Amino acid sequence: MVFLIVATLAAGIFAGAAIYVSVVEHPARLSCGTEIAVREFAPSYKRGAIMQASLAIAGCVAGVIGGWSLNDTGSIVAALLLGIIVAFTLIVILPTNKRLLDPALDASGAEAASLLRRWGRLAVM
Repeated sequence: MVFLIVATLAAGIFAGAAIYVSVVEHPARLSCGTEIAVREFAPSYKRGAIMQASLAIAGCVAGVIGGWSLNDTGSIVAALLLGIIVAFTLIVILPTNKRLLDPALDASGAEAASLLRRWGRLAVM
């Protein structure tokens, strides 16, 4: 039961942070203009990525262990869905992240603005 509590807590914190980034932080970042938004993205992303990945992995592992110990298929499925977020991020979002973090990117250019908008759409998923 303790594992399911840990999984639920990790998933809740993950979801809260994701909602905050999508509803508050990224729109505020965009409102500062493209160049400032690109500059702010790097430190924000680096901190957020570590936190979100840790929460997703911890929630997934705890949920699978908790679900397995209680023979609760629903908990196992929920835990695996949380874990899939890490794979989705690595496959779908990481290329955009890398481009936004690229020092060669013109921070005030159209490509940067497009990448920021794309990142905002992907982060909602």
